[in-house]
Amino acid sequence: MHVRAVAAATTAFLGATVLLLPTPAAVAAAAEADTPLVVAHRGASAYAPENTLAAVDKADAMGFEWVENDVQRTRDGRLVVLHDATLARTTNVEELYPERAPWNVADFTAAEIARLDAGSWFNDSYAGARVPTLEQYMRRVSRNHQKLVLEIKNPQLYPGIEQETLKVLGNEGWLDPAHLEKLVIQSFGADTVRRVHELRPAVKTGFLGTPDIVDLPDYATFSDQINPSYTTISDSYVAAIHALKSPHGKPLEILTWTVNDAVNARRVAGYGVNGIITNKPDVVREATRG
Repeated sequence: MHVRAVAAATTAFLGATVLLLPTPAAVAAAAEADTPLVVAHRGASAYAPENTLAAVDKADAMGFEWVENDVQRTRDGRLVVLHDATLARTTNVEELYPERAPWNVADFTAAEIARLDAGSWFNDSYAGARVPTLEQYMRRVSRNHQKLVLEIKNPQLYPGIEQETLKVLGNEGWLDPAHLEKLVIQSFGADTVRRVHELRPAVKTGFLGTPDIVDLPDYATFSDQINPSYTTISDSYVAAIHALKSPHGKPLEILTWTVNDAVNARRVAGYGVNGIITNKPDVVREATRG
């Protein structure tokens, strides 16, 4: 009887131990939670022309949910997805409109911009790609079931662009509770980030830059994220961000940019950043996985 009792107790103990051990799925989930979010910068812009629908689709094909894009405003008040204040670098505007230097976005109508080739500069296989309007871009992101970090560019050039951007997002259904989980609006302009927060407090916001640590509490009153260049951060800076609460009562977050190599991806992941914005999302994912 004694032997049988010991055997039974041992079996029970081992069974309990098995129950206490984490399952492979739980281990994988924990590793995923510790892995920084990977955001495809201007879409998968190392592999397709930046800020085009092709770049969004490329990110989707590579398995990336989060993309980042930039917004400017045309002469007739339409919002278009483009990084630079000028059309010269990423379109054939000089060829089509040679007399209209310096080819600022704000000097062209949406119809004129729609004629431009925004793909050939990158690769002939993308000839004919267009500069999308914000509406077109949002519809593609929605179709792909992706999530978005939207940057309001050069707000000093476009008074009122914050409200106009929110209007487009609202019209496209991106300000309902379900979509708010998939959206961040960021800018280098602190006043712009503050304005977005005032207009739509439920929207998650991000400030692009590296404020002094002593100034971080002020930014935390209107920004949910501090999003600096990876060249400007340290583990202590990331810790200082995480020590603060955002306007939504959660720990302040940090997305860092633009990391395109494995060494720096692992370095900033080691600091504990929440996300990495990159032209090469596949490189960053592989470097930081597990």
